Amino acid sequence: MQKITRAIRIQTPRTAEMEHSTPLFLTSSFCFDGAEEMRAAFADETDDNIYSRFSNPSVQEFTDKMVALEGAEAGYATASGMSSIFASIMALLKQGDHLLSCDAIFGSTHTVITKYLPKYGIDASYIPAGASEAEWEQAIRPNTRMIYLESPTNPGLDILDIGMIARVAKRHGVLLNVDNCFATPVVQTPLELGADLVVHSATKWLDGQGRVLGGVIVGRKELIKEIYAFARSTGPALSPFNAWVLSKSLETLDVRMERHASNALFLAQSLEQHPAIASLKYPFLKSHPKYDIALKQMKNGGGIVCFELKGGSESGRRFLDALQLLSLTANLGDTRSIASHPASTTHAKLSENERLAVGITPGLIRISAGLEAKEDILADIVQALEQSAL
Repeated sequence: MQKITRAIRIQTPRTAEMEHSTPLFLTSSFCFDGAEEMRAAFADETDDNIYSRFSNPSVQEFTDKMVALEGAEAGYATASGMSSIFASIMALLKQGDHLLSCDAIFGSTHTVITKYLPKYGIDASYIPAGASEAEWEQAIRPNTRMIYLESPTNPGLDILDIGMIARVAKRHGVLLNVDNCFATPVVQTPLELGADLVVHSATKWLDGQGRVLGGVIVGRKELIKEIYAFARSTGPALSPFNAWVLSKSLETLDVRMERHASNALFLAQSLEQHPAIASLKYPFLKSHPKYDIALKQMKNGGGIVCFELKGGSESGRRFLDALQLLSLTANLGDTRSIASHPASTTHAKLSENERLAVGITPGLIRISAGLEAKEDILADIVQALEQSAL
């Protein structure tokens, strides 16, 4: 059975009402028939639900669907993408360990790595997204326990060779943790390329309509067991309502990502030579420096396009202000197309040198291609580009 079929058909067992669509289990706790059943549940002798901070049928259904889509052994869902990232690191690393990260990562992840990990005695260092296999080898330290990366990266759409980095990690007995948010499991499956863990912000493409927050971690069973124990005690639980929404969203993820990607490719091809644009990146354009790797590990190029405006930050401000159809919001992966200026928003807490090192220039614009008619999205971008160049 195909992964997308399994994800659509996975459901919580029907109740006596014989519902077709899974009901929402909006409850904080669960009851037991007797003292022995309750004791066994708390002793972890059964999988019975106890408390929704620990487990919940709505949350489990969403998790099971993500496990199926990513081809994982197990998973755990959390309240947001950042709580998944934090839990996937903190549950498995300890004082004295070293984390090696790709330098092109989401701004909040950068903050966790540089500001908070040192408080727990966890060392971290960065390596350029375009590093060679030899450079990855050289960056491994005796106390390196985890490699963390994004591919495609946020927002610059760098493509990392996950299979190559997985080989390096395995040679050194190091865990590989991949943020697969931009690609989603219907476009790319890092576990099949050698990763040990995959994290997602479910808030983005997995929801797809800008409604709820959520996160999820999938991977090897023994690793997820440690993450579950950490999260069960620290409490970043996904709400049953959000899980119910996300579970239904996954049933349309494959067809949505096809449309997002086709719209994004159309925009990239149409805008690449625009006179107001200094440079443009999209993984499935032949001009992308890692086009061959993108073709190897991705089904399509995803739904994000980024470009550098001539004129820098002032042109970026004029461009955003001139948009009439696209939304200006701190999100991506919506049915509605979104434009953002990473240097002043999602990556504002990085220093100017840190931003420039990972390609976040003052004039960089990130477009999340929605599901609108591609001609309408393009028309709004083109008229805004004309305004920005005045």
